[in-house]
Parts: sequence; C-alpha cells; structure tokens
Amino acid sequence: MWQLKPGNSMAGLRQASLCIALLLSPLVTADVSLPKLISDGMVLQRDTAVTLWGWAAADETVEVRFNGKAIGQAKPANGRWQLKLAAQPAGGPYQLSFHGHNQITLQDIYFGDVWVASGQSNMEMEMARLAEAYPQDLTAANYPLIRQFKVPQHYNFKTPQRDFSSGQWVAASPDTIAEFSALAFYFARDLFNHNGVPVGILNNALGGSPVEAWMSEQALQPFPDALAEGIRFRDDKLIQAVTEADKAKNANWYGDLQQRDAGLNSNTPWYSPALDDSNWASFSVPGFRPEPFIGVWWLRKTVQLTAKQAAEANTLRLGSIVDADEVYINGTLVGNTTYQYPPRRYALPENLLKAGNNLLAVRITATNGKTGLMPDKPYWLGTDNNKLDLTGPWKMHSSAEAELLPGDTFIRWKPLGLFNGLTAPLTYLPVKGVIWYQGESNVGQYEQYQPRFSAMIRDWRAKWAQNSGQQQPLPFLFVQLANYLEKTPQPADSHWAGLREAQRQSLTEANTAMVVAIDVGEWNDIHPVDKKTLGQRLALAARAVALGEDVQYQGPQLLSVQAQGNKLLLSFDQQLVLKPGQSFAIAGSDGEYRWAQVQLQGKQLVLSHAEITAPVQVRYAWADNPDAVLYNSAGLPASPFVYQPK
Repeated sequence: MWQLKPGNSMAGLRQASLCIALLLSPLVTADVSLPKLISDGMVLQRDTAVTLWGWAAADETVEVRFNGKAIGQAKPANGRWQLKLAAQPAGGPYQLSFHGHNQITLQDIYFGDVWVASGQSNMEMEMARLAEAYPQDLTAANYPLIRQFKVPQHYNFKTPQRDFSSGQWVAASPDTIAEFSALAFYFARDLFNHNGVPVGILNNALGGSPVEAWMSEQALQPFPDALAEGIRFRDDKLIQAVTEADKAKNANWYGDLQQRDAGLNSNTPWYSPALDDSNWASFSVPGFRPEPFIGVWWLRKTVQLTAKQAAEANTLRLGSIVDADEVYINGTLVGNTTYQYPPRRYALPENLLKAGNNLLAVRITATNGKTGLMPDKPYWLGTDNNKLDLTGPWKMHSSAEAELLPGDTFIRWKPLGLFNGLTAPLTYLPVKGVIWYQGESNVGQYEQYQPRFSAMIRDWRAKWAQNSGQQQPLPFLFVQLANYLEKTPQPADSHWAGLREAQRQSLTEANTAMVVAIDVGEWNDIHPVDKKTLGQRLALAARAVALGEDVQYQGPQLLSVQAQGNKLLLSFDQQLVLKPGQSFAIAGSDGEYRWAQVQLQGKQLVLSHAEITAPVQVRYAWADNPDAVLYNSAGLPASPFVYQPK
C-alpha cells in the first residue's frame, strides 16, 4: 500500500497513483482473450480455412502458433484481431497457442465436421429423456471425437452478439451424454461410425421458439409485423415491466390457490395417510376429467407392498399430467413438475416405502380447462424390471377452483432475439451445415411459415459467408413435423398438415433436404422419444447433400398426377412399398375429400372412389396424425403432400 511518509511529496504521490492507474488500465493490461467457441477440446471445420479471432489492447501484437509453429501475427483493430488458419484435413489432437502480453494454450483440438443443431424443443431434447427407451445408448456413449458446445440461452434484441457468456466443448461419454441433444447425438454418431471423422455439435436450440425468433433484422425486413415486435423489445424498461407483470400475475394466481387449497390447509392434509377419503369420487388412471376444470384437484391411491417390494422399489412413474403436479408418498413429497410435457419419473428416497399399505397422493394444478393423466403412458411403482401397475381406480376430489390463468408473454420467443443472442456468435466459425427441427410453434400460422423459413435459410447462409467465408449454399437439413394428436376417422383439414406442406415447399431452396417423421411421432406427446430413427435419416441426408455421396436418403417423390376418367394415376420416382392404412384422399372439383381405394402398380398408384366420378385433387397423409403407408424399398417414408390443379 502506498503511504505518504516524510520525504514523499504530494507530486510523488500523484505520480505513484498514476502508475497504479496505468497498471490497472484495460489498455495496458488488456490480455489476449478468446471467444468461448475457441477453447480446449474444440472441433474446427476440416478442409477449409478457419478465421481465428479474439480481443487485445491496441498496442498488442498477437502471434498464433499451431502445434508450436508460428502461423502469423495480427494487430487489433478496434480491439479485435483475427488471423486465418490454413485448411486442415480431418484429424488431431492439435495445439493452438496465442501470444501477446499473455499466453493462452489450447489443447486437444480436432478438425472434423461441425454442424449447427438448431430449432425448438425436439432438437433441444436431451439424451437424459431417452434413458428408459435407449438405456444402452447412454451407458455406452464413449465417443471422445463427438463433441458438443451448448449455446447459453440469452436473447438479445438490440444487436448481434459476437460472443457468449459461457460455454465449453464437451466430449460424449457416459458421464456427459445426458446433456447432449439426442437428435444431434444420433446424427453425429451415425456420421462418425460411417467415416470416422470427428463431429462438432453446436447445440443452438430453445424450446417453444417460433421461426421468427431465429431470424435476423435483415431477414425480417419483408415481414414488418414480426420485425416491429422484435424492435419493440429493445426497450429494457418494457422487458422489465412485462417480466414483472407476468411474475406478479403468476404469483397471485398460484398463491391464491395455495391459500384456498383445502388439501394443503386442512387439519389433516390430503397427502396424509390419516385422511379418510371414503367419500371421495372414483377416478380411473389414466384418463381426463369429463368436464373442464381450472384449479387444484387431488388423487389418492393406497397400494400394498411386500417387504421385498418396499425395499427394492426406487422409481415412481406417472406418465404425463396436465398440467402441474406435486407427488407425495406416505406424506412425504417425492417430486413435482411445473408443466405438462416432461415425463413424470420420480426417484424414491430410501426407507420411504414399507411393507403393507402405502399412500400415493397427487396434487394436480389445472390451468386451462382440460386436465388429467395422459393415456398410453407408463404408470407404475417399483423398478425398471419389477413394476407394480398403478392404472385403474384411484380416489379423486376437487380442492379449489379458479379463473383461467392468462398466458405469459415469453419474451425469449419474440422475433430477432434468438438470432442475435444465440446464432450470430456462431457465424464466425465455418461449419459443415445446419440440422434443424422446428415448426410446432408456428402451426397456428402455417400459411406464413414457408416464406419466413426460406428467408431464414438464405439469411443464415449469407451471414456465414460474410463472417467466416463459408461458401454458399450452406447445407440445410430439416425435420418435417412428426405425427401428433388423435387420429381422425375422416379426411379433414389440419394445421399440422399445412405446416408440413410449408416445410416441403421450402425444399425449393438449393442444397436442402427434409427428413420425414410422420411414422415416429406419438399421438400423446409433442416430444416423441424416437430421435434415433430421425438421427439416422438426417445422417443419410448429410451424406448425400453435404458429403456428396451417392446414397438414397429420401422416400418416394411424387412426379405427376394424371386424371383418367374416374381415377387418378400418381407416378413416383421410386419403386413403392404400400403398407396398410388410410392416408390417400381424393376429391372432385367440389373439394369434398373421401378416402380413396388404392392400387399399387410398381412406381405408380391408382386412386379411385365409387362416389367420385371425376377426381382432380389428392392428399396424402393430410392429418394431424396420419397413417404413414407409402415407403420405398429402403424403408424411407414419403412426405405428406397435396395436389390441386391450377
């Protein structure tokens, strides 16, 4: 500590203070720093020059060394420096070091194929959610050359960001695989097993996001309504006000229910084994309440266990519940979920269960009218290999009713914010291509989707070309929406089918491919578990579109439709395989669709209906949850389509 002592003048003190200030000044001590993407364990795109960049003081010269050999020097401009690393073949591990006032050395660097994995929750969905369906894929996930960089989910409406707040490259192993994007991992695993080339995954997905959130300001220019909404949220005070209003609304709604819930506030709580529930109504699990209900209601069930069952049972599965739940066993809270979609799998504390009677109590909060426990889901207590079935009769009682809970604003889904905050920092690194799974949040406005999605594809390609020298057109592979919701007995209009058609129309963009998913969805879950099949199909598309291999990657494509009297003749580009089910509907000029009789003739289908004398229109798999009946010999499904003569 500097102290004023006899013999030290005030001038000397000022000089010493100035020295200290200079030492602490960012201009003097500003070390070489790197973006989060450029870090230990990273995968860089093979066979293309890679721009390395970072920040440093204005007077600093940054030297970059590759495996100890200097490859060049760079001077900062406006605090930012950059330098090109010559194209490298696939391989590693390598070392990169950066020398200025300080030195940074990065280890374990590989060159391979880097893919942006983007979209909403079906891309974000982690391998942890697949633990029941594919346990071996998690326990055997020893792939040190498949690596993920998980992008932090921070939106920004003001300007494209150049770096992230956090992030690191993580190799796939049994200890890390749970947080990998499931779809991206299966995609990467298939590619790696095919050619042995390291794969980098830039996990850039956020659940619930509409396509507009991923579009830049330039891409949104033709869509002034969406652009204006994004610009509106550049106001920090507006964001704060909306956030606080939503928080207060939810606190009041849930707080009021908490206070009025007799199940929590009675002398004998409804989760207590001591409660007499003999006057409660019967309720069959799974199932939904027959009348709309908003508020809190309870379920109770007593199960008898042997001493062995009580000692071994470690898991409670309650399918999925609409909307939120808190689950008690023998009066102890064992888990809760705050919204509809996640699977209810609750680990049980040791010594909670006992031989004899055990009480299960479920407090359910319903926010929008329809409430219950989803059919065709697992409901059991025990272990994965020894399950006590919990379906059938339970006891049910309502506790507190409420008015409809207004929805939240969900600022993170507003236009522009995710491009600026999540995607823009990625565009400075060359990549092999993009895999995309999104569209569920745009189903309600499916008519707007194709021009916006196509504009986003073109804009992303332009941004990568501008920032990293990525040659256009960047391969863009996307998943068509899976089958979802209940089946309909007769042909009908469908917003889900409309969105799928908009996705199909987006194939007019060059160097794109679409993976069909109408045979791997789940009617009762917007997040189907089978990401393995989709990953395999995406990998086939990547081999064809991005790697230039001669490989079959798509199902039958419609070539032409010809009217022949009371029949329609559909010609395709491949030999057809027709499976049982109703998915082809035809109509005359009146537009009234009816299920067609279908005859298979090699690469052609002949469609007819006894009551339609002059069919002119045809739809295939045009439904929320259609039957997938048309495949090729390789087992790849045809896309849903509609044909209407102009």
